[in-house]
Amino acid sequence: MYRCLYTMTGMSTTATNPQASLWDAPAAHGRISATVDVPGSKSLSNRYLVLSALGDGPVTLVGLLRSRDTDLMMNGLRKLGVVCRPDPDDPTTVRVIPTRDRVFHGNVTVDCGLAGTVMRFLPGLALFADGPVSFDGDEQAYARPMKPVLDGLEQMGASVTYRGRPGFLPFVVTPPCEGVGAGGTEPVRVEIDSSGSSQFVSGLLLIGSRLRGGLTLTHTGDALPSMPHIRMTMEDINAAGGDVVMPSPGVWQVRPAALDLPGRVVVEPDLSNAAPFLGAALIAGGEVRVDRWPRRTTQPGGRLPRILERMGASIRYECTPRTGNAPVDPDPGSTTLVVRSNGAIHALGRFDMSAEGEMAPSIAALATLADGPTSLVGIGHLRGHETNRLAAMVTEIRRVGAWARELDDGIEIVPPDRHDLHAAVMHTYADHRMATFAAMLGLAIPGIVVMDIAATRKTIPDFPGMWATMLS
Repeated sequence: MYRCLYTMTGMSTTATNPQASLWDAPAAHGRISATVDVPGSKSLSNRYLVLSALGDGPVTLVGLLRSRDTDLMMNGLRKLGVVCRPDPDDPTTVRVIPTRDRVFHGNVTVDCGLAGTVMRFLPGLALFADGPVSFDGDEQAYARPMKPVLDGLEQMGASVTYRGRPGFLPFVVTPPCEGVGAGGTEPVRVEIDSSGSSQFVSGLLLIGSRLRGGLTLTHTGDALPSMPHIRMTMEDINAAGGDVVMPSPGVWQVRPAALDLPGRVVVEPDLSNAAPFLGAALIAGGEVRVDRWPRRTTQPGGRLPRILERMGASIRYECTPRTGNAPVDPDPGSTTLVVRSNGAIHALGRFDMSAEGEMAPSIAALATLADGPTSLVGIGHLRGHETNRLAAMVTEIRRVGAWARELDDGIEIVPPDRHDLHAAVMHTYADHRMATFAAMLGLAIPGIVVMDIAATRKTIPDFPGMWATMLS
């Protein structure tokens, strides 16, 4: 059920919404047996939308995630002159029609909300606009780093004017030559430090094919988080007819090419969003199934089954059944993932999650209920996500009676006996992953109340409904 909280004290408005709804997280009262229909991948959805806008012909995206992040991306593209037309009978099917002259509209303002892919992917399209493009977003977005991708655009010839703190939203991108684009016949050489987010690299790679001489991009930092997301971007660009390679670690070359995705593209389910539901099988015991699990994927969530198996789950794959209710017909390249558990959760010890950082909150929830200490490392970049996720996880884990602390590049969790954990009102910090993290703990800790469960709309349109259906 929902309640409304009108006043709170002792909390920053950047941590929570002072009029946020309160959601009583349901506890599991027995073993789970459920099949969960996971919506489309946010990462793939927003990459396909950008690549469709950069292409020459219409593209129909099937199974597209419809959430706040993807709606923000489509609204931003519409401001730039791209047609994004949902099917009236199925809003997850969207027809994308690029601008006729391959020039985007300038003198517009794009609302990025709190979406990292919007604020880091769309500024590059302003390079090919016929005037300046302004970018703004939620108040919480003003704390998310932007400087590396904007430095890259300046090296391509654009000018960037900040309307607040340098390196952060809001800002204006002015193209180097209105209606023409950037770069000569030689590759544009760009050097940035992308240690804070792989999205800085992806945002520049996505536009590299449109530069007249292509792009050579070099990462200058010591660490590079979430290489799987960069490999996803590379594969998607190449699937659209581009040519991007990584000749050496931290260096990418993009040849000039006309991008043209196939006329119909089916979006995989979001495997990272499956983590809370599949993790529920370990917390409550029982079995959770996810249809259309791809046999091969560039999503970091594809690594989830082996992590859950290491934590004590049994994993198997079955042929995905064809049903009339499925929003997308089963793909011959997909299967049904089945996760089964007796309710025991094994600790991970020291575990490197640098390739799967977006799933860290879900794994941290499991670690809070495990049979020993866990240290999740390689995720220092999570401090720059929707909130400082490392600090948020430590605060919320301590709030329910477990022990946790931040590490230089991660988080250490030492769980107590489950009966020593206690109810609490858990804060979500306007972060969808922190909201699902709290819901997972609520399965095992009766009386958990989640503040602003609506934050989950960022990537899951109806998380409370899906969660209740799983438990029914």
